[in-house]
Amino acid sequence: MMADPFLSAESWYAVFLSLRVSLLATLCSLPLAVWVAYLLARKDFFGKQVLNGLVHLPLVLPPVVTGYLLLLSFGRRSGVGQFLEQFGIEFAFRWTGAALAAAVMAFPLIVRAIRLAIEAVDPKLEEAAATLGGGRFFVFRTVTLPLIMPGVIAGSVLGFAKAMGEFGATITFVSNIPGETQTVPSAIYAFLQVPGREGDVIKLVVLSILLAMGALMASEWLARRQVRGMQGQ
Repeated sequence: MMADPFLSAESWYAVFLSLRVSLLATLCSLPLAVWVAYLLARKDFFGKQVLNGLVHLPLVLPPVVTGYLLLLSFGRRSGVGQFLEQFGIEFAFRWTGAALAAAVMAFPLIVRAIRLAIEAVDPKLEEAAATLGGGRFFVFRTVTLPLIMPGVIAGSVLGFAKAMGEFGATITFVSNIPGETQTVPSAIYAFLQVPGREGDVIKLVVLSILLAMGALMASEWLARRQVRGMQGQ
């Protein structure tokens, strides 16, 4: 008799979907997170505290509330949802909705890490580059961005890990549909409701820990490499 595989096909799908959702959520959030973090760290404008509150709102709201708000905003009965459906874009009860929910929940962590990195950069360095004739984008790309890259990496990993572990907003917005929206946390929750599937739960938990540790180690290695590269210049 052949030995049972480490994970069932259902579990493997949940793992691959979680990786897909987390990667897409992080990549889509990152450019906007860098821009928002720069605004909050370097600019003074009317409504700055409101923007800061909105950015961090998902951290303090119950995830179920965030998921419900996403359902109201992007559901099939909403104006936005019906508009996007005309272009073949659907979020509610689709894996793309899981990516959107994960991105919303991860966004504050990414912004916070990058904002702290920007605030640690001496503004005089940017001012010196600007006096040499560099435009705002050129100064950011050649001076600010290399200096904050460890923070960008740290924020990306934090966002990826948060997206991997997101449950409340995801299950509220896209439900828990095997083969469509069932991520690792959703699969663990579903398996816990079924007697005799404790083994699958333990395997997914162990795999989740390994993935998280691997991401953290990769982040640390990339950050150190970036710092060494900057010191060698």
